[in-house]
Amino acid sequence: MSMKIPFFKQKESKANETSDSDNMPRHVAVIMDGNGRWAKKRGLPRIAGHKAGMDVVRDVAKAAANSDIETLTLYAFSTENWRRPTSEVNYLLSLPKEFLHIYLPELIENNVRVETIGDSTVLPDHTKDAVNDAKSKTMMNDGLLLNFALNYGSRYEMIEAIKQIAADVDDSALSLDELDEDVVSRYLYTNNLSDPDLLIRTSGEQRLSNFLLWQCAYSELWFTDILWPDFTADTFRQALTDYQQRKRRYGGV
Repeated sequence: MSMKIPFFKQKESKANETSDSDNMPRHVAVIMDGNGRWAKKRGLPRIAGHKAGMDVVRDVAKAAANSDIETLTLYAFSTENWRRPTSEVNYLLSLPKEFLHIYLPELIENNVRVETIGDSTVLPDHTKDAVNDAKSKTMMNDGLLLNFALNYGSRYEMIEAIKQIAADVDDSALSLDELDEDVVSRYLYTNNLSDPDLLIRTSGEQRLSNFLLWQCAYSELWFTDILWPDFTADTFRQALTDYQQRKRRYGGV
């Protein structure tokens, strides 16, 4: 009889923990890049890379929770991803359902709350249904916030925010004199979240790719050549340790 392996186990051993729990990022965002290249190197179809990448989400979420990260935001599907072949798009949009079908009971058991950012209106019903079910069943949890960016694009997000601000000004619900960074932030998808302290991107690429452009204005950036399916909990902890050694100045010095 096989033994059930819990999504979260006991706290990682001291050897695997980062050194300074008082200097831990509250919010970590990840651009999960390199699935296609990982598959190509192995002579596999691109969807095999996406499947392997989905399994890494489990390990990284567990590492984030065990490191007392408050929010983990994962770039799961961008507004630009619609340009890919239809078969690949369909598979990418099936992964949230597959992931949640496997792991939602353990997420619930371990106090993880599931949320999303992005324009969900055009997502397939099976994707929306799976995500909405996960949100409903985890809404009272107050542990790690596992936040999936689905059909997300930062420029679209900002354009929609500008439209809503303009409408509120026209309706006298907002004055131009009130506009500042805090007010603009309240019109974004992330209005109830802190800005990412740390942004991780895998696969050797060093760009933001239309991800959280406003929110990452002062985020620490951490790049690795490792392709996402080869990314591990140890690599995640390495990024956290590197973050802890940095001194954030927010442009003040």
